[in-house]
Amino acid sequence: MTTFAPSAMTALTDSAVRYDLAESTCPGLTLEELADPSELAAVALDYGTSRGDPRLRELVAAGVGVDADQVLVTVGASEAMFLLAQTTCRPGDRVLLTTPCFPPARTVPEGLGAQVDVVPLSFDDGYRLPLDTFTDALTPRTRLVSLASPQNPSGVRLTDAELRTLLAAVDRRAPDAVVLVDETYREATYGEDPTPRSAARAASRVVTSSSLSKAHGAPGLRVGWLTTTDVDLYERLRAAKFNTTIACPALEEFLAVRALRRSAEILAPRAKRLGQGLAELLDWAQDQPVDIVRPDGGAMCCLRLPADRFPDEAVVAFYARLTDLDTRVAPGSWFGEHDRVFRLGFGHLPAEDFTAALGQLARALSDHR
Repeated sequence: MTTFAPSAMTALTDSAVRYDLAESTCPGLTLEELADPSELAAVALDYGTSRGDPRLRELVAAGVGVDADQVLVTVGASEAMFLLAQTTCRPGDRVLLTTPCFPPARTVPEGLGAQVDVVPLSFDDGYRLPLDTFTDALTPRTRLVSLASPQNPSGVRLTDAELRTLLAAVDRRAPDAVVLVDETYREATYGEDPTPRSAARAASRVVTSSSLSKAHGAPGLRVGWLTTTDVDLYERLRAAKFNTTIACPALEEFLAVRALRRSAEILAPRAKRLGQGLAELLDWAQDQPVDIVRPDGGAMCCLRLPADRFPDEAVVAFYARLTDLDTRVAPGSWFGEHDRVFRLGFGHLPAEDFTAALGQLARALSDHR
């Protein structure tokens, strides 16, 4: 029987606060920016295909450097992760990942009966991947290796050299494993920074996932994708999708095509806003009793309440005070970290609201030092 553990992270979608610093998306995209009503009226609400709209797959493929027939469109990146775990893991198989991480990266394979091996990342080490420790955890029974670049919640990116070393170790120690690189935040860059290259063509065992939810600011579309250059794996994933969601909604795929055709136009102002938000946050943090890991990409990063200033009871009181102030950050426990660490999003709120939210956060910190 498949069971999934409850997650406190559902608060992000199920309850609202005035100053939401827990969210990790870029400024929201509106329907008006993508299409006018007459165009929407002409969209035929037929079944799509199990692979996804051909135009959409062509656009995704061009962005990551694979062929269109190596792209599978999914209901958000979350479905991509689910389909991959379902396709590659049987009960008792082993999955290797790091924490902190996006909760479904762990709860989905656990719910499917896999044994999850976890390598903790360290705030003090800047959440860099401890390659020796991680590769030592690989076994011949490992069927899935799950990583994100940039990571959620830290925004720290996997380097090309780290990925090459990891793939060589997987070849030696876990030859039947698939390596997932979740690239959901890859295009969420800062200012004029270039977009990092996708890992999609790094090796035949590499699968990448992404979506329009974060960098493009369109989580409400629920359009994502995965890529694989392994023909057999692709067909198994496509069959799994057909037997779950059949196809993605036609209207959402139509709008996703519009979004990706205008990707440069959409991403540029969001990169500018992320750069501004990060600069403001780093400047603010210099005067606050917090530690911070500077992110490489994405709309979020991790901060920490130092133990010498915040005993455990003060950490609890800090979150209670934020609730009183109608303000929210994402506690570390959402991601498998201590609540002394929290994720803070600097791309979701308008500039004025972000400044006000940091003021509320400063009040909570001041009240419970």
